[in-house]
Amino acid sequence: MPETDQHELRRLVENWALWRDAGDWERFATVWHPAEGWMTATWFQGPAPDFIAVSREGFENGVSILHFLGGHTADVVGDRAITQTKMTINQRAEVDGVEVDVVCTGRFYDFCARHEGAWKIVRRQPIYEKDRLDLVDPSATLNLDGELLARFPAGYRHLAYLQTKAGFTVKTGLPGLKGEVVQRLYEEGAKWLAGSSTPGDPH
Repeated sequence: MPETDQHELRRLVENWALWRDAGDWERFATVWHPAEGWMTATWFQGPAPDFIAVSREGFENGVSILHFLGGHTADVVGDRAITQTKMTINQRAEVDGVEVDVVCTGRFYDFCARHEGAWKIVRRQPIYEKDRLDLVDPSATLNLDGELLARFPAGYRHLAYLQTKAGFTVKTGLPGLKGEVVQRLYEEGAKWLAGSSTPGDPH
């Protein structure tokens, strides 16, 4: 794999995080494949233009979701790539009147393609490995609803709890560190590199 591809793919992923979190929506739109871009998150699943629109609406209404990136790897075959990037999702909100921070650790698993000479994200599927909830004010108290918490996989349990309390509909069954769901994602990635007509089944 040429080093230029590695650098360009890494820059693509970094631009996604920086431009999205900064509310730079025009440039954020450029990281997505213009015809096929698809985003899956706990609270959203759909085409990239719709994700941009709802992210912008949330940003302007004070929704605080930030992303931090770590190690990165890319597998490239011709004009296709699968990238994995260590990340954290950080969300601050009130739960039952108590301000909290949730930090979810995982990976961005991206199906990428070269479009008009530049790498673009065709499908982004986060992998949720573990999360935690902290009180912003350590002297505050918060009693979590154990039944609601148990509805969600361990990898994003507290993030889903916060988002559900905030009024979002959270998708269950998203991939975690281990299990059939993440193995199916890896298989979809391998098929993408082998020339499959679609980037797996994001639905």
